[in-house]
Amino acid sequence: ARLGPTEWLVIDQARIDRFAEATDDHQWIHVDPQAAADGPFGATIAHGYLTLSLVNRFMPDLLTVADASMGVNYGCEKVRFPSPVRVGSRIRGTGELVSVEPAGGGLQVLVRVTVEIEGQERPACVADTLSRFFP
Repeated sequence: ARLGPTEWLVIDQARIDRFAEATDDHQWIHVDPQAAADGPFGATIAHGYLTLSLVNRFMPDLLTVADASMGVNYGCEKVRFPSPVRVGSRIRGTGELVSVEPAGGGLQVLVRVTVEIEGQERPACVADTLSRFFP
C-alpha cells in the first residue's frame, strides 16, 4: 500500500547546524556556506543521517496503527542516500507498506520510506524501516 506524501519540510542552515552540534560532525560541506559554495554541491548539504533521522518525523503522517498506545523504532533493513539535500531544499516523505506481522506482543511493521526532494527526480534517502507498535 502506498503511504503519503507528507507535507513539505524546509531544510535550513539552522537545522543543519543543530544536527552538526548534536553529532559533533562539523564537516565543512555541512556548516561552512562560503567553502561549500565552491565545493562539489554548490552549497552546504544536510548530513545523510539528518535526512534519515527525519524519517521518524514523517512516520506518524504516513502510518497510524489502530489501538496502538506506543510505537518504537526497531531498526532499518537497508538505507541509501542517492542525492544530497542542499540547504534551502524542501523534502517530504512517502512510503510503501511492505509487511505487518506479530512480534513481541505487538506488531512489527516494515515500511519503505522515500525522502523526496522537491524538483528533483532522485530521492535524498530510501530506508526500509522497522517499527514495533504495542497496545
